[in-house]
Amino acid sequence: MEPTRLFDILYLQALQFPKADSLAAKVNGIWEKTGTAQYIQTAESLARGLLELGVKKGDTIASITSANRPEWNFADMAILMTGAVHVPVYPTISNEDYRFIFNEAGVKYVFVSDQNLFNRVSSMLKDIPTVQAVYTFDNVKDAKSWKDILTPADKGGLQAKLEEIKKTISPADLATIIYTSGTTGIPKGVMLSHSNILSNVTASHPWVPVSHTDRALSFLPLCHIYERMLNYLYQYSGISVYYAESFDTIGENLKEVKPAIFVAVPRVLEKIYGKIQTAGSALTGIKKMLFDWSINLGVKYEHYHANGPFYDLKLSVARRLVFSKWQAAVGGNIKVVVSGGAALQPRLSRLFWASGIPVLEGYGLTETSPVIAVNNLEPGNLCFGTVGPILPGVEVQIADDGEILCKGPNVMMGYYKRPDTTAEAITDGGWFHTGDIGTMVNNRFLKITDRKKALLKTSGGKYIAPQPIENKFKESPYIEQIMVVGEGQKFTAALIVPDFRRLEKWCADKKLNYGSHAEMIKAKPVLELFASEIAFYNKGFGHIEQIKRFELMPTEWTVEGGEITPKLDMKRKIILEKYRYLVDRIYSSPPEISNELAI
Repeated sequence: MEPTRLFDILYLQALQFPKADSLAAKVNGIWEKTGTAQYIQTAESLARGLLELGVKKGDTIASITSANRPEWNFADMAILMTGAVHVPVYPTISNEDYRFIFNEAGVKYVFVSDQNLFNRVSSMLKDIPTVQAVYTFDNVKDAKSWKDILTPADKGGLQAKLEEIKKTISPADLATIIYTSGTTGIPKGVMLSHSNILSNVTASHPWVPVSHTDRALSFLPLCHIYERMLNYLYQYSGISVYYAESFDTIGENLKEVKPAIFVAVPRVLEKIYGKIQTAGSALTGIKKMLFDWSINLGVKYEHYHANGPFYDLKLSVARRLVFSKWQAAVGGNIKVVVSGGAALQPRLSRLFWASGIPVLEGYGLTETSPVIAVNNLEPGNLCFGTVGPILPGVEVQIADDGEILCKGPNVMMGYYKRPDTTAEAITDGGWFHTGDIGTMVNNRFLKITDRKKALLKTSGGKYIAPQPIENKFKESPYIEQIMVVGEGQKFTAALIVPDFRRLEKWCADKKLNYGSHAEMIKAKPVLELFASEIAFYNKGFGHIEQIKRFELMPTEWTVEGGEITPKLDMKRKIILEKYRYLVDRIYSSPPEISNELAI
């Protein structure tokens, strides 16, 4: 039995890998497990209830959850079984975006996780006439519970009706509309069919080195296609899915669950490594020497034992004495970590590989369901600094201007109610224009160099790709976030958010006392520290690419603040508008001497 619709995955699991813990979530300190049979029973019960509510094929139903949880899966499968369309939405977007999405998609019902989201959605219902009811996963006073919809199989022939509807659902039918948060403009609804997503699941499956005896820890939002597709892949492979309680508990949950796999964005891996760095910097004596030696060894790691037997011998010592603690910190059972959503620092990738934690960097977009390319453990399929070979069944071309074009069964049906935008994105022959600039390495590995629209053009007519510069500078332990600027200017500059935890320690070690972050970033010793860091990392770039001036920011860029998208991409246009005065100061005022490097 090979699934052709997404909900077929459930029945495949029941046939091949029936689980006692198909899904698991921690409730009141206890891991509550949902077996395959219960999963199917609950999804079908909810689907019958939706039919009783009058849900018809093609209706749109939204979900908003503040954290991943099994109820999301129940709702997802139930919606798909009825032939309705699932519209999952980020919990952190603005009310204005909620109104736009719900009205454009004509959402009929909404599932929300908790009191806060119920209050937010309820407050907007007067502006969203299509929504008939809001149901909550938590028990919320004066709210309708999702459990109220659950309907027994013997009620009014509903099970027979459900089976008949399932037979009418085609692999080519619309399964979901995913609204991209977008770094500019209003959200766009990406239409993905059952076959779009399933093609990605089945093509990716052979490259995921885990089995039905393994567990996965899930924490990236299920409303995003990246985690969602992997979630389907886990279920397709019979892997048990355990949901982290929150981003704050990932470390603790990794140790409890001991997963063989999890997927992350580089920001998560950077934070994991940041904690390791902080712990290492507190060591003294021989332990500090061993830690630093292991780091210096790790950044030289190459695949396929390319560094020779003497390096491998030293690495085995480092793994036993130092890196074994890294492995324990992620549960001690990791077979693979998949990284996507943004560029991963090659230095960081090398360090994780050296520690015995394989990190596979991949690439894709919501519009491509999402995977286009990914490094994997098949012989010859790994290359640092790239996003790996192209996924089987997918085609890639590099256009004359460097843009990556993609074609295959994973490419979206189009943008919802946007035929003109769809025609611009998917040209003759079915080629989807990704908007990313890239190249092929050794005619095999795809390398992303930047976003097409992110390229900066200086007043001298030179083009600068900011992403590689930003990615390199984030190797500095003192730089948390950075955005390169310089469009239409004589030189390149940067807005920088320090890693304040590390900066505070540096100040304490230097016996420098500052009352606030705003005071700290104006202090001459701090400015000199950052000038030194920038001078060091500038060495790897050509003169026109090198950062000449910078401004330090007192607060981190956040989703709530509007500077980054829910999947942690920088909203360059928003940041430029919000901090225009700082950019103007860089280019129009004589800076403090410590803010300027030799031009």
